[in-house]
Amino acid sequence: MYLQAIPRAIWLHESGKQLVQWPVVEIEKLRTNPVNWHTKVLKGGQLLLVNGITAVQADVEISFEVNKLDNAEILNSWVDPQILCSQKGSAVRSGLGPFGLLVLASKGLQEYTSVFFRIFKYQNKSLVLFCSDQSRSSLNKDNDLTTYGTFVDVDPLHEKLSLRSLIDHSVVESFGGEGKACITARVYPTLAINDEAQLYAFNNGTSGVKITSLSAWSMRKAQINGN
Repeated sequence: MYLQAIPRAIWLHESGKQLVQWPVVEIEKLRTNPVNWHTKVLKGGQLLLVNGITAVQADVEISFEVNKLDNAEILNSWVDPQILCSQKGSAVRSGLGPFGLLVLASKGLQEYTSVFFRIFKYQNKSLVLFCSDQSRSSLNKDNDLTTYGTFVDVDPLHEKLSLRSLIDHSVVESFGGEGKACITARVYPTLAINDEAQLYAFNNGTSGVKITSLSAWSMRKAQINGN
């Protein structure tokens, strides 16, 4: 299957430990109809609809802040992050997470793709899991419903947990930790299409988290000139 991903810039993080990926700045020229939220507390179990954008073709940036790790789930042994995301999808509650975005969501939430963080304690340190959960992305179970995940090198007590998702009908490209992690998924909803698609910020953990900022835009179609 051929898939044209959004062009990205790649550079070495200032720590010298890893590469960072981020959509090229030219993508921002396609943004229109901005929606901005200021600080909001997202309580455990809360779901907030993002109004005012075309959810089926959008660019969304959101940042979260946590104040303490007391309620973080303890991870006793190392687990492959993709397996961990599959076992602990967005419907599985823990102390800190899952929290993030529900994209390409149907109005009754029969379908949605969830992109989220979940925080663990592992060997007396915090460990941030970043997931893109496609398990409920489509009522058509013949579609690929794979869940993807990775760990992100972010200190949640001293750094904001940032997430950027670019949605283009059947493609969801998500960047966690300012590009330290990147997941691209192909989804095929049957209900959450065109004007029926919705976008939510969500927190399905038991502890509240703070949204420090949210900016969302509808995206115009790119004009590509061929030779």
